[in-house]
Amino acid sequence: GYRLKDIERLFSPYMSPGSVTERLWFFIGRYSPADRISAGGGAQEEGEDIEVLEMPLDEALAGIADGRIVDAKTIILIQHLKLNPMPA
Repeated sequence: GYRLKDIERLFSPYMSPGSVTERLWFFIGRYSPADRISAGGGAQEEGEDIEVLEMPLDEALAGIADGRIVDAKTIILIQHLKLNPMPA
């Protein structure tokens, strides 16, 4: 639902080298309400059903610690933000 202008590629790790060839590309970018172009939630014609959640970084870190956030890709990006804060 957003159109971003400045997106930075962070890294592209293999998720389980040696057993599968799956590789993911991680990106980061700033956005504001002005960048919103649609409601989002995925492309219905492709069967996507995406729930977008926004939370402060401290709450996201707590979500990792207490088990609410368990997706490895999400955890990697949250930890990246903790180690490399975006400038204000």
